[in-house]
Amino acid sequence: MKFIDAEKKSFFNQVKEKSGQPIELCYQCQKCASGCIATSYADYYPNEIIRLVQFGHKDRVLGCSSIWICSSCETCGARCPNGINIAEVMDALKEMSIHEGKVKEKNINLFHNVFLGSVKSFGRVHEGSMMAIYKLKSGDLMSDLDVGFEMFKKGKMPLLPHRVKAKGKLKNIFFSTNGHGSCNGHGPANKKDQH
Repeated sequence: MKFIDAEKKSFFNQVKEKSGQPIELCYQCQKCASGCIATSYADYYPNEIIRLVQFGHKDRVLGCSSIWICSSCETCGARCPNGINIAEVMDALKEMSIHEGKVKEKNINLFHNVFLGSVKSFGRVHEGSMMAIYKLKSGDLMSDLDVGFEMFKKGKMPLLPHRVKAKGKLKNIFFSTNGHGSCNGHGPANKKDQH
């Protein structure tokens, strides 16, 4: 792609390299957007995110909600006629947004970090402690309290966490991603580092 502005070209190249996706091949057919489950909550459709990246609009992309609302269901990538895995692009953009300090959906990022912290501590998610930590850190103490209590009454949220036997292997996974494209060991890792 041709760019007039070197900074815009640099952003495009960073996203392309970090995601490992041929984003220059997107010709805006909108098949990704027509299958996306999050479009009613997002500020940009998946094809619009790709177009903004193609045009080098770094601040608009890294500061938007869409990259955080994406659930990485990969429907968009399955529908793409050019084989662009947009979920990989979204992960790269999330990582860049954290690095640049432009996270718009702070509670989504917080939930992600608390979730991974629970897995790191116990070898699997312990819903009770994870939700308690999330609620305290987010300041949203009262919403969903009734749902949590019902889950507890039905035995779906145990007081004590279950631990896994191969915790050493799990620690190695966290250690191997820490500092190699991950966000403080808690964010989406660079896909190239996983292979």
